[in-house]
Amino acid sequence: MTHKRKVVLVEDDSIVRNLIVDFLTQQKYSVTAFEDAPSALEHIRNNGLPHIVLIDLSLPSMHGFELASELKGMSDVPIIFVTSADDTDTIVHGLSRYAEDFVTKPFELRELEVRIQVVLRRLPSFDYASEPRLVVDDHLEIEFPRHRIYLKGEQKVLTPTETKLLHVLVRNARHVVENQSLIARVWPGEEVYDDTLRVHMHRLRHKLEHDSHRPYYIQTERKVGYMFTVRPRGWENSNNSDNHDDVQVAGV
Repeated sequence: MTHKRKVVLVEDDSIVRNLIVDFLTQQKYSVTAFEDAPSALEHIRNNGLPHIVLIDLSLPSMHGFELASELKGMSDVPIIFVTSADDTDTIVHGLSRYAEDFVTKPFELRELEVRIQVVLRRLPSFDYASEPRLVVDDHLEIEFPRHRIYLKGEQKVLTPTETKLLHVLVRNARHVVENQSLIARVWPGEEVYDDTLRVHMHRLRHKLEHDSHRPYYIQTERKVGYMFTVRPRGWENSNNSDNHDDVQVAGV
């Protein structure tokens, strides 16, 4: 069974917001829209991660980059900025630190949907968006938006870096993620070396594993990378609809 991909949209212009919601809903996405960042963050903390987040930069109470930073502290959820900002410095900063893509207004809605498809195809996907708490197995559950794990019922709090690192590994479960790929996803745009990754991995394992010296969930491929060994319940891959309509969103 293929479930709808869940999209969170944060856009303060009601006309643009409604156009995007209507179009993506027609394309079989499940879209939840907000006019400000705090409401979107509260929704995600209470309802779990979406598959992708669309963010306007000019929001009333929190800049789009601030919202993206908050999201990246709880996961590696893919982000697309949808905004009227078009200067090179803003685009470069957004792409290098937070986002998978940058769509500048005005744009055609079918172009936005294709860009969403491309991002979701490029990144491994499982149905972690269905519940606030991801059940891995009978012993481990994860709440990415709240930086928590539950190991045999015992709650443990993760740092934002540990949370994001775990999210990348879980999303690629049963596949080795190379060290440089992990560094690029967890510390985008920063100069970080393997030793830093090893330190954070050691701290994560200390919280996650029954015995950090004999890890079960996170295995090391020596001099290559790391692998999360258990596929969470609800793992699935899916493709989005290729049906489009020609609609253009005006600049704001």
